[in-house]
Amino acid sequence: MPYVAVKGGEQAIQNAESLLKNRRRGDPKIPELTVDQIEQQLTLAVERVMCEGSLYDRELASLAIKQSWGDLVEAVFLLRAYRTTLPRFYYSQPLDTSKMQIQRRISAIFKDVPGGQKLGPTFDYIHRLLDFKLIAEEQIPPAPEAEAITEPIPRVIDTLDREGLMQPEQSRGAEEEFLNLQSTVNSQQSTINNQQPFDLTRQPLTFPSGRDARLQNLARADEGFLLSLAYSTQRGYGRNHPFAGEIRMGEVEVVICPEELGFEIAIADITVTEVQMVNQFKGSKELPAQFTRGYGLTFGYNERKAMSMALVDRAMRAEELGETIQGPAQNVEFVLLHSDNVEAQGFVQHLKLPHYIDFQAELNLVRKIRQQQVNNQSSDLTAMPEESQVSESQELNKETFPVSQVYSSPK
Repeated sequence: MPYVAVKGGEQAIQNAESLLKNRRRGDPKIPELTVDQIEQQLTLAVERVMCEGSLYDRELASLAIKQSWGDLVEAVFLLRAYRTTLPRFYYSQPLDTSKMQIQRRISAIFKDVPGGQKLGPTFDYIHRLLDFKLIAEEQIPPAPEAEAITEPIPRVIDTLDREGLMQPEQSRGAEEEFLNLQSTVNSQQSTINNQQPFDLTRQPLTFPSGRDARLQNLARADEGFLLSLAYSTQRGYGRNHPFAGEIRMGEVEVVICPEELGFEIAIADITVTEVQMVNQFKGSKELPAQFTRGYGLTFGYNERKAMSMALVDRAMRAEELGETIQGPAQNVEFVLLHSDNVEAQGFVQHLKLPHYIDFQAELNLVRKIRQQQVNNQSSDLTAMPEESQVSESQELNKETFPVSQVYSSPK
């Protein structure tokens, strides 16, 4: 695109950067906010940046938030850019969320579930009222304690699985044909049929896309965008009327299997949020009536994002399940190509770059069109008979100044 290079503005750019740093620091009389404080006290912001930046590092995410002046989308950009410089040594094994050390776990479809409902830290049951004590007090409220549960807690969805009421994830049915079609379109993605997950960071996104590629895209998609799409599916633009089958948050092990060792080793425990939504499916010619699921998994305690992800995941399965596509959330290409906030903000903010040549070309074009319209009107008037010109003038005067207004006597 024909942008204009800005010359001679080096000093202005340096001044702008210095001004940004000064404004970001704020009043020097107030102690500076540290990265540790951000990490410990702005945890939800940190975990959103880690998720959308697709890099699990609390310290770096906190640094990005500080550097970006609290702009979380800019922080995601910074973290994503840094991530591209890192070498990749191993691929981890799939996370086993059935062995999650639960901090929060609820289900909206069964009251009594094995392992019980665990509310955990949540805003769901508190009043949305400003707490002015937070301004004046620095007390640390005590946290209730309970014995840690070391036994794995089974997934709620497994109950429906045992009855054969939930569409199995392994026997993918129509999706298998979908992926077979995909492999013929793009040989780079043929490894999906060998159960190797698609790697969005190493392979270009193409269409049609498999569910693994879609889920990777959603996991690092902008939370606000996904929330809007998820909401739209519930309002009729996607026939999505789900139940929260299970929402769980806790720590899971990250396991790798180095070739030089030949056995698996755990390298870290990370916090994740997992959501499984349950949707009724009336069946088709190939599939009986059953429940289908939408799935969401995010870094950190990121419940709203994981729920939105699960809703949109289910909506994008419309073609696979033979449903009519009637909402934007069901349009796979629309969702995947517009959900990345790094790409979106870049394309929107590039409008701030100089477009002098572009605008001058459009300005000249608009002037030319307007001149042509004036010339055409003049030629039309010249070609009209004299009587018709007078008649037209009279009609115009009648419309502009009705006789009743011109000749009516004042009251």
